[in-house]
Amino acid sequence: MSAGEFEGVTIAFIGSGAMAGAMMHALLTTGRVGPDQVIAADPLAGRREYLQANYGVQATSDNVSAASGADIVVLSVKPQVLPAVLPELRGHIRHRALVLSIVAGMPVGTIQSGLDHGAVVRVMPNTPAQIGEGMSVWTAAPAVTEAQRAHAGAILRAMGVEMYVKHEDALDMATAVSGTGPTYVFLLMEALVDAAVHLGFSRTEARKIVLQTVIGSAKFAEQSDRHLAELRNMVTSPGGTSAEDIYQMEKGGMRTVLSKAVWAAYQKSRRLGERAAQPIEAPLKVDGEQ
Repeated sequence: MSAGEFEGVTIAFIGSGAMAGAMMHALLTTGRVGPDQVIAADPLAGRREYLQANYGVQATSDNVSAASGADIVVLSVKPQVLPAVLPELRGHIRHRALVLSIVAGMPVGTIQSGLDHGAVVRVMPNTPAQIGEGMSVWTAAPAVTEAQRAHAGAILRAMGVEMYVKHEDALDMATAVSGTGPTYVFLLMEALVDAAVHLGFSRTEARKIVLQTVIGSAKFAEQSDRHLAELRNMVTSPGGTSAEDIYQMEKGGMRTVLSKAVWAAYQKSRRLGERAAQPIEAPLKVDGEQ
């Protein structure tokens, strides 16, 4: 899709936090849209001022005014906020508009029902999207047209790599693997830096060594058609240092702990969706309230 195919398309972000900001930055820097085509809705005045000053986009605190005139509405609020946002926007989305949700754990059906709108794409991006190296897994409801799918794919490719999946359950799996994935990687890197400092490197030296080791290893794996286990075996000499550290990690149950962490994240994603599908309880009234 060329930049011209977004000509005349207005994109509204309902919630303009870090991930929404990453999407705006990617769309603007790749030239897919201009600042005048983007509307950012956010309750925080400081955030609105930041987006206006740094991206030149329109900003408002009014979700309805932002969404009502948009061709693409990006739902980018926190999961616990969505149940309040959906009824607010219900009836204010253009009939032919695409709704693109990056809200973790929120099923397509919940969003369709809440908005009374069929054309919904659900996406699980991750934080490296902020530098154009993200991984976005997405699916689309049957009501989403081919043109709308093309728009969704183009938006996500601006942030890195995108993968379409047919079954929505894969979105909860992606949440646990790629969405939460940077957490596992950062924790591993943090532990390696601490271990290097323990050996005697300065923290600055340790960070540089670990970052390049992780970057280089990932690029090497990306460019190789070999299985990851084979790549690991290539650097594991019998009786060598790698064999010794692998023994210690396996003894400590590293694979089991990681597997349990991924499974826990998957279950959490599913629970978020189930909770969002439940009706919102009306607040208790205090004496004297009407």
